[in-house]
Amino acid sequence: MGQRMQAAAGCLTAAVGAGGGLALWSVDFQGRFVRFEQSPDWSVLYAELPLAVLGGIAAALGLWALWNFVRRTRT
Repeated sequence: MGQRMQAAAGCLTAAVGAGGGLALWSVDFQGRFVRFEQSPDWSVLYAELPLAVLGGIAAALGLWALWNFVRRTRT
């Protein structure tokens, strides 16, 4: 695999990881954001959302690096 292809695959993996983190974060968003008889919990937006997206990116890139390592050691 060429260097440009590896770079493109890494960027695509990071984008997919960010989308996965965002998708997992959005599950039951309404229940976490608006509590019964309470004001909205804004920490859901400024704390949990970035952590979910960054966690998705880190997990996807970690799996991608592991896949590349395993593939290189077998050849």
